[in-house]
Amino acid sequence: MNKHRLDHRLVAALLAATLSALSAGCATMDRQTAGTVGGAVVGGVVGDAVFGNTLGTLGGAAAGAYIGNEATKK
Repeated sequence: MNKHRLDHRLVAALLAATLSALSAGCATMDRQTAGTVGGAVVGGVVGDAVFGNTLGTLGGAAAGAYIGNEATKK
């Protein structure tokens, strides 16, 4: 299997596991925290899909967290 393809699968699996773990605790999260976490997860997936490297994933997660946080401010 191609190493690059394996990296993408690993990142996707880790993000899915993180989202699953966090969704169990969403009942105790406030709206803004849930927006920040959700934005980070979605941003990380999009960053990985667009740029295909770790920096893209981290940058996407950071941007998504910021956007999710701002979008859910009261």
